[in-house]
Amino acid sequence: MARKTDVNALLVSEVLKKVSNAKTKAEKIDLLRTYNSDALRAILIINYDESIISVMPEGEVPFEANEAPAGTEHTRLAKEYKNLFRFFKGGADKLPMLKKESMFIQLLEGLHESEAEVVVLAKDKDLQKKYRITKAVVTEAFPQIKWGGRSWVARLRSFVLSVIHLLHKISPFHVLHTL
Repeated sequence: MARKTDVNALLVSEVLKKVSNAKTKAEKIDLLRTYNSDALRAILIINYDESIISVMPEGEVPFEANEAPAGTEHTRLAKEYKNLFRFFKGGADKLPMLKKESMFIQLLEGLHESEAEVVVLAKDKDLQKKYRITKAVVTEAFPQIKWGGRSWVARLRSFVLSVIHLLHKISPFHVLHTL
């Protein structure tokens, strides 16, 4: 059972490290639930949900890491996660790409360097390269997460498929006789 704790006491990167270092699946699930926060779930969803597609160039990001010690002189994902939508399809699509890239670099430079690394890994769906956390563990820890259908492209595809499915159920003969 999840313990009560201050979920904002640790950086998201510190939570991921704790979870990654846990020996068993049950321990990982318990830690995810213990440190459950909107920012943590947002990063995990960005990383594991295939319907979320980054508009940022893949790979390394040219930014200057904020080397200030944790807890000083930087922003935290606990607050900044609300701005991440701008960097994915269906987010701020009308915002010019150059402006998005500039905002992304500013976001990363404001975060503690370990949280900036988490954002870069998640945008490329590569968190599992650094942290031993699987989608199955995340799904079990947070069954309320509904995977897929987050981008407008995914929603449109789902709608079109449901219309096609519905049309296949109704025969043309039946449609003509009901008109």
